[in-house]
Amino acid sequence: MTAHTTMTALDAALAKAARPEARHVFTRLMEDSARAEAAAADGRRKAGINLGPLDGVLVTIKDLYDVAGMVTTAGSKILADAAPAKADAPVIARLRRAGAVLVGRTNMTEFAYSGLGLNPHYGTPGSGPGGRHVPGGSTAGGAVSVSLGIAPLTLGSDTGGSTRIPAAFNGIVGFKPTSPRVPTAGAFPLSYTLDSVGPMGRSVADCAAMDAVLAGIEAEALPRVPLAGLRIGVPRGWLFSEMEAEVGAAFEAALVRLEAAGARIADVDYEDLFAAMREANTIAQIGACEAAQIHAANLKERRDGFDPRVRSRIEGGVRVPAPAYIEVRRRREALKAPFAARIADVDVLALPTTVLRAPLITPLEQDDALYTATNVKVLRNTNPFNFFDCPALTMPLPVSDGLPIGFMIAGAPFADRRLLAIGAAMDPVLKG
Repeated sequence: MTAHTTMTALDAALAKAARPEARHVFTRLMEDSARAEAAAADGRRKAGINLGPLDGVLVTIKDLYDVAGMVTTAGSKILADAAPAKADAPVIARLRRAGAVLVGRTNMTEFAYSGLGLNPHYGTPGSGPGGRHVPGGSTAGGAVSVSLGIAPLTLGSDTGGSTRIPAAFNGIVGFKPTSPRVPTAGAFPLSYTLDSVGPMGRSVADCAAMDAVLAGIEAEALPRVPLAGLRIGVPRGWLFSEMEAEVGAAFEAALVRLEAAGARIADVDYEDLFAAMREANTIAQIGACEAAQIHAANLKERRDGFDPRVRSRIEGGVRVPAPAYIEVRRRREALKAPFAARIADVDVLALPTTVLRAPLITPLEQDDALYTATNVKVLRNTNPFNFFDCPALTMPLPVSDGLPIGFMIAGAPFADRRLLAIGAAMDPVLKG
């Protein structure tokens, strides 16, 4: 995962970050501290000391994690004049102890509240041919930093798809863990209930190494999982509706390759549980309710400083009565166990990460109705695994026209390492 020397890799990364295609990727580079960390990593290597698989590895971090002495803006101008963080977030401290070199803070959707990745304050990092397509959100700049080769790994967060959507749109791997496994302290929250902390990177193995560090567990190599006999459930129905033809074709071709490798693939019916989830979400949106509380003071005092599209979603939570919020939380808890029991009947569920590929930036910037409709569609397939709190992993599929497509697998709650091991076995087959 490292170059000949870490300092050489860092120099190359900083040069790439200065190129036009990397415009808007970072809200702040951390060059001075990164050079010190790179020098320390090179010194350890010369001394024969190795802190583990992330020692000397370049990592970018989403701009909602506290770094001691730096302001955490969470993609917003409102927080630009906030006091600097007094301490590193626990996950940042764990990355530092593992020897990672933190290159910079990456751009994101304001307050992590969109699956598209547009940011009117700091600009939108583009993806796809010519950088004209949305990067996916909310970990927008992080995904682009990996796709451009600036760093092999980035630290994201996922409340409704914010690691998996940008990973899918940028042709990389993204992982959403079972949320309690990784501490969210020191991360500016979108939703106390739904937030999770996960990696995005060039390979499943890289993401697994970073997940171990983030979760504070032994960084062991993933066990080998044979594809022969692996039970893959495909939840056709609601999550397969309104799908782009190219996405559907790529997904079905991937299933054929997995079946040829010995996997047992069968359609499964989860429509009752998904319907119950949708019914619960019509009562209230957990994320909006919690965001309304988090941003109450700024909504009152600095309302005009918000991205209007983000503000409108947050304000939707202001109008929700407390009994409705409590009821949707109650229903979610009641549904999690039945979903966990159902998913235990297979090794993984498999479905497209998103039903469309990355759309163009300009039309979405200009049309509020199109933006809202597209955002809802992009989040649809990833959201359920936050609601039910299952680990989920997206991996890239081969494409012919330059617009990436993601293949997502999900597993039982807390079966995170098993899911990553299955993903590592699937990945070369998916790539064809």
